[in-house]
Amino acid sequence: MKNKALWITRTAAMLALLIALQWVTSFVPKPAGQYITGSCVNAVLALSVLLCGVGSGLTVAFLSPVFAFLFGIAPNLVTVPAIMVGNAVFAALIGLTKKVEAKWQKIGLYALAAVGKFGILYVLVTYVICGVLADELMAQGLLKAPMLKVLPASFALPQLITALVGGALALVAAPRIRLTWRTDGK
Repeated sequence: MKNKALWITRTAAMLALLIALQWVTSFVPKPAGQYITGSCVNAVLALSVLLCGVGSGLTVAFLSPVFAFLFGIAPNLVTVPAIMVGNAVFAALIGLTKKVEAKWQKIGLYALAAVGKFGILYVLVTYVICGVLADELMAQGLLKAPMLKVLPASFALPQLITALVGGALALVAAPRIRLTWRTDGK
């Protein structure tokens, strides 16, 4: 029972940190805002996995785009499911780093997680949302024609950069944070 309460508390702390960072960075003008917010979000996603486990990371991964949409950071409601999937891929691949010891293997898995998130988001946004589903989404009023050019650019290189930066921040911060978190239940 204690471990479950600890997991819930730490996951809630990660989610609170994520929400606070999303809100604060939502005031940064674009395009810099995307890089700052995205890097912070990816750092918190990675920290959630590293400090609390993959389940925590997945919880934060799925809730993050909901709050991003509520704060006006996510460009469109139709992108929220794509962001959820991209975040989940990132969190799951970061989870693999816990299974390796060598620092170069960890760094390689962080890079793989960043590339995985970027690849999934790029395909889902560029080819599915702005491609296959574009006419239907526009007919339903969920997507406007100008977004067909904006979304693929927003979900391309910036996603890779912010995932790499966020992963690097987490790689440096996690061991230091872990030292401050009590695990003995006292």
